[in-house]
Order: sequence, then structure tokens, then C-alpha cells
Amino acid sequence: MSLTRSDSTCSAHSMQHGGVPELLLGLCYNAITGRLGVEVVKGSHFRAPDTYVKLNLVSSTGQELAHSKTTIRRGQPNPLFKETFVFQVALFQLADVTLMVSVYNRKGVTKKKEMVGWFSLGLNSSGAEELAHWMDMKEFQQEQVCRWHILVQS
Repeated sequence: MSLTRSDSTCSAHSMQHGGVPELLLGLCYNAITGRLGVEVVKGSHFRAPDTYVKLNLVSSTGQELAHSKTTIRRGQPNPLFKETFVFQVALFQLADVTLMVSVYNRKGVTKKKEMVGWFSLGLNSSGAEELAHWMDMKEFQQEQVCRWHILVQS
């Protein structure tokens, strides 16, 4: 698992769902190398000043295969992350994994983490939009597919 930073080709305009928290996520899969690229681009309407995004790749049995997280963005209700993470996922495993995306806020002096919201893509997608994003990523291999996702409130 490696971390790279890149400029995004994704649209910076949110879906504007009445100020609900959203996250712009880019997905890219290369079947030849088995690399799943996940770009955490930008958040919108987070209502929490110090946020970060945690990614968990989970198997069909619930076992965590890999995880990573962005750096904390301080004092930004609409944080710009532009951080890319790469996970190794063989083509035959792609249909059996779930990518959990969670947004957390670091609160107060104790730095206690509090979940802002989450969504999931892949085998156990949290909604139709998330499943469509995952399917488009599989169809348009080696091209980044970006979508805004509404966070499910925890």
C-alpha cells in the first residue's frame, strides 16, 4: 500500500443537496496490476472543523484487508484533501470486497474522534449511487471515475 499525492481531474462542484455533508471520491482500477486507486478529493458541508477520511478495504467475511487515512484538515468545513491511496486487489477479488469510507472529526483538547458520516462501495454498497460508482470504475478500467457521495449520518 502506498500513498501518493496528485492533482485531481474531478469536478469540484458538489451535488448541492441542501447543505448535507458530501465527499468527492475518485476511483480507478487496473486489472493488469491489480491496483485500486482511491483519491479522496474534497469534502463539502462537513460542519466539523478538524476532519480526516479513513478508508477500510474489507473482505466478504468482514476481515479488514487494508486501511489508510488522510491527514487532518484543520478549520475547513469544505476541506480539500487531494490524497490518493493505492490498494492491491486482484481482479478475482474485486467482486468480493467493500471499501468503507468514513469521515471523522477530532474534538477538543483530548482529540477524541467523532464520526461525521460514512458510505461504502463494492460488495456491500451503502446505496445505489455508491454501487453505480463501483460498477463504472470496473467498466472504465484505468480511467479515474469521480463522484460525490452523501455521508450517512452515524
